[in-house]
Order: sequence, then C-alpha cells, then structure tokens
Amino acid sequence: MPSAREIAAPEFRDPAALAAEAQRVYDICAGCRRCYNLCPSFTQLLDTIDECHDGDGTALRPAEERGVVDLCFSCQLCYPHCPYTPPHRWAVDFPRLMLRSRVTRTVSEGIPLRERLLGNPELIGEIASRMPALANWAARNRLLRALAERLIGIDRRRRLPRYGRRFSAWFRRQTPPAGVGRTAKVALFYTTPVEYSAAETGKAAVRVLWRNGVDVICPPQRCCGMPALDAGDVPAAVRRARFNIESLGRAIDAGYEVVVPGPTCSRMLKQEYPLLVPGAAAERVAAHVFDLGEYLNRLHLAGQLDRSFGAGLGRVAYHAPCHLRVQEIGFKARDLLRLVPDTSVEVLERCTGMDGTWGFKQEFFDESLRVARPLVRELDEMAPSLIVSDCPLAALQLEQQRGQRVYHPVEALDAAYDGRSLPA
Repeated sequence: MPSAREIAAPEFRDPAALAAEAQRVYDICAGCRRCYNLCPSFTQLLDTIDECHDGDGTALRPAEERGVVDLCFSCQLCYPHCPYTPPHRWAVDFPRLMLRSRVTRTVSEGIPLRERLLGNPELIGEIASRMPALANWAARNRLLRALAERLIGIDRRRRLPRYGRRFSAWFRRQTPPAGVGRTAKVALFYTTPVEYSAAETGKAAVRVLWRNGVDVICPPQRCCGMPALDAGDVPAAVRRARFNIESLGRAIDAGYEVVVPGPTCSRMLKQEYPLLVPGAAAERVAAHVFDLGEYLNRLHLAGQLDRSFGAGLGRVAYHAPCHLRVQEIGFKARDLLRLVPDTSVEVLERCTGMDGTWGFKQEFFDESLRVARPLVRELDEMAPSLIVSDCPLAALQLEQQRGQRVYHPVEALDAAYDGRSLPA
C-alpha cells in the first residue's frame, strides 16, 4: 500500500509510468504463474497473455488490462503467496498495482455514483438505521431492486444486509457488571457492519469480554476506509484513517488495547494505516490492534479466560476470511471454539467471492457465485450443525447460497457460555 504522500505525487497517477510498471509486473507474473486460479484477476491475466499474446506479458491492450483490474477484489492473498514481493529486488506488489490503476482511472473518469455509495457505508447505515423496517422492506422489494440495478448497478439478486438499531446506542445503555477491569482494558473498534447491521456480534463481544473481566469502551470512530479504497477514493480513506488514529490513540494513552471483531478493519488498522498516514501515531495504533479472536486467545494463554462453558456447540464449520488469513496470525477463533467441550471445529480456507463491495456489483455477481462454489460444496458435504465466520460479508454470501444462518465466532462463544443453542 502506498502512502498518502506517494499517492499524491504526480508520477503515481501518470499513465505512462503506470503502463511501464504494469508491463514489468505482468511479465514477471507470466513467467511465474504461481497465482494462476488464485483469483479471477490472475486467471484473466494469464489466460489473456497465453491466448491473445503468445505468452508475452508486456503486450496487454488497455481494455484487457482494465478487465484484470476490475476482477481484482483486494483480498490481498497474492501478496504473501508471491515469492517476489519486497524486499526482493523485483519488488512485485500486485495489490498496490491494482490500487494505482484504480486511482489513476479516477483522475480521468471521476468516481461513479455506485462507487461513491458503496465506498461510504456509514451514509447508507445512518439512513437505514433510522428507518430499519422501511430499509429492509426496500431491500426485498423487486421493483425497487430492479430500479437500483438499472440506475446504480447493484445486482437485484444480491442479498443485502438487514439493518437494525445501532450497536453504539445499545452500548450506551449498558451498565458493566461488577469486577470488570480486573483483567484488562479494551477499546472496541466495533466496525461499520456491527454498528448498523450486525449488532448481535458487537453485543456478544461485549458480553464475552465483560465475562472475562475486561473493561470495554467504544471510542468515537469512523469506517476503517477500506470501501473507499476499493472505489479508488484514497483521500476519503485517508480522512477516515486520520480520525481513527487520533481517537484510538487517546484510548491507547489511557491504557486500552484496541480490539476489532472484523478482519478487514483489523487488517486496515494494523497494516494499511501506517502506510496511508505515515508516522509514529499510526505505527503506535497499529502495534496495539488485535483481532477479537487473537485478543481472547491471548487471555487464554495467560490463564485468564473463563472456561466455564454451559453447553457444547457440536460440529462447527469455521470459515477463515481472506483478510484474516493475510494477517498471518493463525486461526485464533478456531482455537477458542475448540476449548468448548463437545465441540469439533473444521477450518475452511476458501474465498466466498464477496470481497468488500465487489460481490454487490451487477457485472461481478455471477463471478462472485462461481468463486464461492467450492466453499459451498464443502459445506454441503460437511453438513455442520453450526457455521461461523469473522466476516459479515462472507456470512451474507453463504447464507444466500445455503439458507443456513452464519454467526460470528464470538456469538458462538457467547452462546456456549450461556448454554444456549443458536438457531440455524
């Protein structure tokens, strides 16, 4: 990820410089091919090179290259997969190249309305959470969905998030139980999906943390900025990053660690903020950010996790999201769930094909389903009693494909503490 200063530099958005770098990277990819079939973008790239240019990675035409860029959904998995990333002398950074292409495109074409809307989930959430019943009705109305597909390009077949009352409003009404703070103090970066459409995840996170003696605060926060980056709107992503760095920095100064239930947001805070907003403040925040499963597992390793579970969970399928895998911290949620008696957990590492805003778009809906098909087949064969995933958009895809409810791992952990079973 380039820094805000680098993005602002004229050479970053210079089409000639971009074309030269793209030819260099594509030529290396054509000779390596390790990422073939890793995602639709690499399949498109290498098939086009072979079928149209006799294996010459430097010969892609602009329209062909545009197709490669459009099929990249920013999962970031190619980066740890690639043997030539920095500090290798070839310095191949495919995600950075795709971002650079999108940013350069916005200079000449602007940012379309659909990208602005999808890149600003807070705006949608603010409106929908004020009238959740109306918003959810509109999301199911065939006429309105057909109109939205025609005018904006959001596929009418895509299941949309269900909106409810805001998580932060619920949190403000809560009174912590006696004894919290004896273990640790946490600033919950609860994420935009939790705030507007997945409040149960946030509620379960708070209950589990409180049960383990952890004091919880929710400092002022904004969307992590990843949707804006997907749209090529880097200034909007930088503005959000600066706000969150300042707010979370104050919490860290007061002795709180930052815990995040969503892997896309935790990855942004850990890996991208120091690059988007270079400096000691972003580095300090990144050093204090933990994925929720990662943090709870630390409590377990320190002998501080409550293990008085009231019931088992049965056979659990744990979907490991792409943005969690790219953090290379292991499968901490799986490790936690395996602490629950009468519970078996199988990890599924395949992509769901939702990938931020990409899976909502009309032109990519069918490709999104194709990417998810191997994972859906595995789940059908496994027939688990419970499916969990840290990613709310992965859950949305799997629920649409299979009709079985998908929960966040912390919701399963909360239910196990209480001896509750979660409805399918």
